Amino acid sequence: MTKKADIQLQRIRYLRGPNIWTYRPVLEVWLDLGELEDHPSNVLPGFNERLLKMLPALMEHHCGVGERGGFIQRLEGGTWAGHILEHVVIELLNLARMPTGFGQTRSTSQRGVYRMVFRARDESVARSALAEGHRLLMAAINNEPFDVDAAVARLCEKVDDCYLGPSTAHIVGAATDRAIPHIRLNAGNLVQLGYGASQRRIWTAETEMTSAIAEGIAGDKDLTKKLLAAVGVPVPEGQVVSSASEAWDAAEDIGLPVVVKPTDGNHGCGVTMDLTERRDIEAAYDVALKQGSEVIVERFIRGHEHRLLVVGGRVVAAARGELATVTGDGTSTVRQLVDSQLNTDPRRGENEDFPLNRLDYAEDETLGIELQRQNLTPDAVPAAGRVVLIQRNGNLSFDCTDQVHADVEHAVVLAARVVGLDIAGVDLVCEDISKPLHVQGGAVVEVNAGPGLLMHLKPAVGAPRPVGRAIVDHLFPETEAGAGRIPIIGVAGSQDTHTISRLVAWLVHLSGRRVGLACRDGMFLDRRRVEQADSARFDPAHRLLINRAVQAAVIENGAESILRDGLAYDRCQIGVVTDFEGWKSLANYDVQEADQMTKVLRTQVDVVLPDGVAVLHAADDRVADLKSLCDGSVILYALDGKNEKLAAHRAEGGRVAFMRDDHVVLATGHSETTLNSLRRGRVRNDEQGLARQRVQLAAVATAWAMGISLDLVAAGIETFDWDLRQARPVVAKSAR
Repeated sequence: MTKKADIQLQRIRYLRGPNIWTYRPVLEVWLDLGELEDHPSNVLPGFNERLLKMLPALMEHHCGVGERGGFIQRLEGGTWAGHILEHVVIELLNLARMPTGFGQTRSTSQRGVYRMVFRARDESVARSALAEGHRLLMAAINNEPFDVDAAVARLCEKVDDCYLGPSTAHIVGAATDRAIPHIRLNAGNLVQLGYGASQRRIWTAETEMTSAIAEGIAGDKDLTKKLLAAVGVPVPEGQVVSSASEAWDAAEDIGLPVVVKPTDGNHGCGVTMDLTERRDIEAAYDVALKQGSEVIVERFIRGHEHRLLVVGGRVVAAARGELATVTGDGTSTVRQLVDSQLNTDPRRGENEDFPLNRLDYAEDETLGIELQRQNLTPDAVPAAGRVVLIQRNGNLSFDCTDQVHADVEHAVVLAARVVGLDIAGVDLVCEDISKPLHVQGGAVVEVNAGPGLLMHLKPAVGAPRPVGRAIVDHLFPETEAGAGRIPIIGVAGSQDTHTISRLVAWLVHLSGRRVGLACRDGMFLDRRRVEQADSARFDPAHRLLINRAVQAAVIENGAESILRDGLAYDRCQIGVVTDFEGWKSLANYDVQEADQMTKVLRTQVDVVLPDGVAVLHAADDRVADLKSLCDGSVILYALDGKNEKLAAHRAEGGRVAFMRDDHVVLATGHSETTLNSLRRGRVRNDEQGLARQRVQLAAVATAWAMGISLDLVAAGIETFDWDLRQARPVVAKSAR
């Protein structure tokens, strides 16, 4: 078979918000198939078999057929390389633990050129998946070798490097389930939940309510113990020491056995337990000192290690630890047994994606001390059947949430409150979590800020706990309507949409809200223009949604901005569409006629919330027909009150706005409200005057949808600065 020329990736664009394809971010790729346009899958000898051997799970893809094996039917019947690449990329993402099921491939007006898109939670990961999928597909077409496992491993590494950590992703997923939007603020795990003034921020399991003072207290174990003891929370006796010999002296004072640990360590690092011998205690001191600034010696509490997660004053999850042991076989060293019996556990790994750490004698000196107490070394060979204790702590893997006694819950909630943490991981040791601590000699040993969540999300035994939902509910009580959202008004079209946006922003400002505005005239915060450049784009709008001062946002969305980046917000309260003009400037996006604008501008209507409103210009039938796509209600507006679309909508009981004798009439069914003339004197009847009337009418209809007082609307129209003469200038950098 003659080798086929490579598919050319002409353009790659990341659509960051709702777009013409879907509500979610996608990677859009323009593909030139070249000679492969004449070679669908059913005419490439052996191709289907090679592809399925590389990616057997393609059998599960439903494709447009809607059932398992649907994509295979398409392969066998003959489908083109762009469509195949879509499924290859999706499957690679599935294998890399970033599952997605959405993709589409559509032809363009150019022969052999297609637009292919797929769901992309992270741009860097999506681009890597595309590159790997492209190479895999060409290898399958040309019967060349390709290492699928290596490609998946590279993608997994990219996911680990670029995507949210598992705990953060779980919280974000819980927010999404409650329709609370999110914005990632850095390359790590700093995430904004909600928009503008209604936002909250998280950094993994820390929130903006987690104070630096509380985190500092939690990091000082000795101070934490003193505060807990002062309010009656049982804690083990302990002393901070400054040398190995002092550690032994403290142990004798406290009473053996003891625990030696750093005062400001975390994740169990440097903690050695159940020590009775001087040599072990002094060795443990050296280990602990390497993990923190000070060392503390504490009374050893008999029992099991437990971690209780406190969120907003209540225990939402609890996990019990287990001893890590290996069993000798008479031939393997302890080090080899650890690797084969413990480190093969899929829950163990080297980063926060894993609930348990890998055990490494070179990295964790406490493991060597534990062996020394059993007269063993890492290279010793235990007799067959001998059970060797490897680690006492850090193996929290049994869910015990339903067994926590009320008195225990009270103690750990009090501990979190005394430290000052809204979210805390409270470590305690006791024999039985279902009994009060005081009856069994149990005690709280640590209170941790920013606790890990994986032990509760992926326990070895027991049910996973919805801890992410608990954190989201703590930040956004379910009693709050529209949690995390501010009113967003999106204005799409081309005719005077910048002026409509400014007028709407002015009316919302007069209603008492701090307004952010992004439009062609610039970016504004209330009446101050902070940027003069064209801001009817994704980035300026996005910055408004990050601004904590913004209580409402008005955002102009041109067709090109939607095609280039998508919308800056996931949903909006009001969506305004004015016209289908401007299509002639969009040939670069393969828009060849006005009717294609339906797919572009419907994006603005698609994202209107169920309790929101679409405001549509009924003078254009195509705009008016978008009303069937709206999840919320619809207001139609037109200068001519006899407009057929207006009349039909009004007959259905819908809301309409129109002009009659220079007055604005707002009607719901047969009921009418007439506003006084919005401008003194008779309105000019030329094109400029009619354009101004359309702007006023669109803005009045939008203000009506927002529930703004009509008297205030009339006054706002009278005082509106049509020519931006009153806009405050941008603050000069030199004046700051």
